[in-house]
Amino acid sequence: MTETRDERKQYDFVVVSNRLPVDRVVKPDGSAHWRPSPGGLVTALEPVMHSRGGAWIGWSGQPDLDFEPFDSNGIRVVPVRLSAREVEHYYEGFSNGTVWPLYHDVIAPPIFHRDWWETYVKVNQRFAEAAAGSSHHGGTVWVHDYQLQLVPKMLRALRPDLTIGFFNHIPFPPYGIYSQLPWRTQIVEGLLGADVIGFQRLADANNFSRAVRRLKGFVTKNPIIEVPLVDESEGIRAHGPVRKGQEFRTVVARHFPISIDSAVWEKLARSPSVQARAKQIREDLGNPRSILLGVDRLDYTKGIGHRLKAFGELLSDESLTIEEATLVQIASPSRERVRTYMQLRDEIELTVGRINGDFATISHTAISYHHHGYPREEMVALYLAADIMLVTALRDGMNLVAKEYVATRFDDDGVLILSEFAGAADELKRALLINPHDIDGLKETILAAIAMPKRDRQARMRALRKRVLENDVDKWSTEFLRVLTTSRARGRKD
Repeated sequence: MTETRDERKQYDFVVVSNRLPVDRVVKPDGSAHWRPSPGGLVTALEPVMHSRGGAWIGWSGQPDLDFEPFDSNGIRVVPVRLSAREVEHYYEGFSNGTVWPLYHDVIAPPIFHRDWWETYVKVNQRFAEAAAGSSHHGGTVWVHDYQLQLVPKMLRALRPDLTIGFFNHIPFPPYGIYSQLPWRTQIVEGLLGADVIGFQRLADANNFSRAVRRLKGFVTKNPIIEVPLVDESEGIRAHGPVRKGQEFRTVVARHFPISIDSAVWEKLARSPSVQARAKQIREDLGNPRSILLGVDRLDYTKGIGHRLKAFGELLSDESLTIEEATLVQIASPSRERVRTYMQLRDEIELTVGRINGDFATISHTAISYHHHGYPREEMVALYLAADIMLVTALRDGMNLVAKEYVATRFDDDGVLILSEFAGAADELKRALLINPHDIDGLKETILAAIAMPKRDRQARMRALRKRVLENDVDKWSTEFLRVLTTSRARGRKD
């Protein structure tokens, strides 16, 4: 029997994200089952949802898949159905063809299609309605990421009784870039429907506040934004600063750097089976003096080509030999139906093939390249096997791979080379920070990391580990929800 909106269960705490916290797995015989997703966001929010009674709203990841809400590991899973056309226009189109490149400093050119935007609005409305129907009176809704930037305003119009938070997991661009978006004002107004808007970096929060001032004229007093209202049930319609006697809401826009469940990663690293696997990996690679590791989604923002170019040049100018150093590159599949990503895969694999063709021997490979993901245990073994971690992102909201590497290095060894354009660089200052566009500088840093004395490696890693272990994902979610509760308690001002 199908639940109607009025019959559906309601919850005090509701998470809304593009994807559900479960993945549908189809067996060879055609039967299917659901399994929990391994993502850090699920790990962070699961305890809160259990303690407060929670529902998670999202898309299954497959078009035209219909199923009823169900319970998974103590969390109510509430699906939002997307048609194949909506996946193409809302997800592959506007979210990943427009917003993603625009918010990542137009590393790739964003595409502005009106039909993509219209579908984005339609799908965001559907998510907002699902959240409204699943929330108790006075409940809390936490909306996540760039696919759902209109949901806060839409949800506030439907349910002004709710406390609404939004967290943006990717960068928010400077106004000079953001202003290119034809629907820039609608996005800002959508986000201002939240009580608290969270960003990865202070610069991102400042960029958003600047966009609010330019587009809406509202007063911003870091981190507070004063949002004058005409009728809260109709959302944000006002423009300009608050006038005397005018009713307004206060919105908090500040940074909350996300992290990982560092204790879990360290526990895995201490497992004898994982340590044995790490030793086997080194042997399988021919026991080079140094193993360099890159772990990324295959995405143009990650700077994979830059790192391959630097490593190839080090071999070409004989600064390194393949007996001395091997690069392991994990490039997990990403958005494979999007043309830009198809082209990127071809470029990366052509480069890997050329470098290996030029330098590999029967017993040693220059680059060990893998276009697929691995289970967490295998990833930890790779982290333990790697002497140097290469994070060369051209732009990244945070980059949790850098933190995962640090968390696993309980031996206080290993060197993290980290792009200054990744959010993690704000926290992990004892890493070797680089500008990935500076190929010569990247090459020099790789050589410095290889030559670094053990005493220096350990001093740096101890400082990095202290930061990652103290600021874990639980601290991130707790702090965001604390600020959200405090902000809503402040209430409407007049």
